[in-house]
Amino acid sequence: MTFHATVLTLYPEMFPGPLGFAIAGRALAEGRWSLDAVNIRDFTTDRHRTVDDTPAGGGAGMVLRVDILAAAVDAQGQGRPVLAMTPRGKPLTQARVRELAAGPGAVVLCGRFEGFDERLFEGREIEEVSIGDYVLSGGETAALVLLDACVRLLPGVMGAASSGVEESHESGLLEYPHYTRPVEWEGRTIPEVLRSGDHAKIAAWRQRRAEEDTRLRRPDLWERHVGARVNRPLARGDDVGKS
Repeated sequence: MTFHATVLTLYPEMFPGPLGFAIAGRALAEGRWSLDAVNIRDFTTDRHRTVDDTPAGGGAGMVLRVDILAAAVDAQGQGRPVLAMTPRGKPLTQARVRELAAGPGAVVLCGRFEGFDERLFEGREIEEVSIGDYVLSGGETAALVLLDACVRLLPGVMGAASSGVEESHESGLLEYPHYTRPVEWEGRTIPEVLRSGDHAKIAAWRQRRAEEDTRLRRPDLWERHVGARVNRPLARGDDVGKS
């Protein structure tokens, strides 16, 4: 099954953009996934192809019209989740990315101006998604981030099937630091344990560093990680030797 992405946007020329290069671009050329960029203006009915109007209640900016957006979404049919990129959405997580990558694809709706008419989310099943606590000029950049995160997890896209297993956020922790040659650079050397050949010690060092870095850099992730670890059900043998 090919992962099929449809992007609903006012700027279809922005796609595939960066997704046409490196591993995502190779996978696109190989047919491991497909991409359509659909112009929202194609669903307008007036000669000016108007997609927005002034905010109800007054205020600056313009708001994307619900009738135009709904027509664009409805034209994509059923079977794939519809996601709207908006800073008001639920934060995107690696777990959600994995769910999306395991499915048939996604319809991604890109906002502009002051955003979407709220009735769109009342009248259609649309998942509001945010890639961070900041505001972009439009949802296209966020859509590129979302799709890049999904595409790299598709079968055969990354060189090795295990490439994504130990990355940041896969286990709820940040990834451990990496090193490569030269062994010494400006007086700084690769940690001795990584040159020891002792795989058990290396694994323990990596786990310890992942925990330390997460605790120091992302206390929010660390708190969730510790909470999940404390609250998880005991596996068989976990309570052996404990009183």
